[in-house]
Amino acid sequence: MNAVTGGAGGFLSRFEGLRDRLPGASLERVRALREAGAATLRAKGLPGRRVEEWRYTDLAPVAQAHFTEALTAVGESPALPAARAPNRIVFVDGRLAEHLSQLPPHAAPLAARLEAAQELLAEDGGLPLVGLNAMMFEDGLFLDLPEGADAGTVEVLNLAAHGERPIAFHPRHVIRLAPGAKLTIVETSTGPAGAAYLHNPVYDIRVAEGASFTHVRVQREGRAAFQLSTIRARVAAGGTYDNFTLNAGGRLVRNEIHVVLEGPKAAAHMNGAQLVADGQHADTTTFLDHAAPDCPSRQTVKTVLAGKSRGVFQGKILVRQAAQRTDGYQMNQALLLSEEAEIDAKPQLEIYADDVKCSHGATVGALDPEQLFYLRARGIPAEEARAILVQAFLTEAVEGVTDPIAQAALEEAVSGWWEREAA
Repeated sequence: MNAVTGGAGGFLSRFEGLRDRLPGASLERVRALREAGAATLRAKGLPGRRVEEWRYTDLAPVAQAHFTEALTAVGESPALPAARAPNRIVFVDGRLAEHLSQLPPHAAPLAARLEAAQELLAEDGGLPLVGLNAMMFEDGLFLDLPEGADAGTVEVLNLAAHGERPIAFHPRHVIRLAPGAKLTIVETSTGPAGAAYLHNPVYDIRVAEGASFTHVRVQREGRAAFQLSTIRARVAAGGTYDNFTLNAGGRLVRNEIHVVLEGPKAAAHMNGAQLVADGQHADTTTFLDHAAPDCPSRQTVKTVLAGKSRGVFQGKILVRQAAQRTDGYQMNQALLLSEEAEIDAKPQLEIYADDVKCSHGATVGALDPEQLFYLRARGIPAEEARAILVQAFLTEAVEGVTDPIAQAALEEAVSGWWEREAA
């Protein structure tokens, strides 16, 4: 048994001991989803480099970490930053902490609403990490907005509190917007700097006709942590799913997004940035399924790499035969600040319609020495000049985020990054 299969075996053994204690044990559909997830993980193991979608990201460190899952209640309340929005939802080690949260209307802990939410839990689709989540999730967010509701901006904090032993948590978030509903979520994930933990969230998202969901994610996990997230969104006619993800923490991070545009004039934006420092690995993998006509999509992902680091971008756009008049754009750009940094880029287009406008591209470069000279000649110190150019490089990726709360969260994460890494 190799290390990766062994890692899956550890999770499977843990599930065997916990299956009757996990939430929803009495619900037939939940039990079936958990058993199906276990079957997927048992058959495939944790994905390795022989799997094409994982050829650039090695999960052996995850398999070797021997994580455990905790079913105990949250103990002492962790220190919280000042709230950014009137409604804030706090998760500690993957469980919703109601005593630390100000829940908006129509929101609840998933563990308390599993019976109502179970039909919205999507099957794992043969994805081992989704199967692992289905097998082990304890809690998550259940947010079910009614027709025409405007929830405004909701802040979500994901906190890892335990650092004494390697711990894994697998929150499952179920979000549904009825026709015409609107929602903005600004989500931040953080944890202790030296703690080895695994955060494996899965999001099941449904955006109905004419609804709009803006989803801004700031990943600032501890430097010894792993985050392996999977988002699956289905967007109906005239609906919009707008995602921006900033990866700026963690030892090994993979942000995987699957979006299906199911109805005419549905739209998706999947922009992001990755700030990858020495010893870090960041992977953004996306799959966009244009299944209906007249649907636009936009994706710009920028990666900045310092020290001995590695970044990955894999983006696939599928245009089905029925998806005439598709307008799709995808761009990946990387900025290498070190000769030891590495970027792997694999943009893909698969088109079966004949009336489309689609383009994609990838660029890799270093800081422009002439621009550096220009700034230095005006008295700007070298490190500050580099920071200015890095910030300018990221501008295009973040300028589409218009929510002021989201802008503040992104600015805080990006500001000073190069100075900190250069120190």
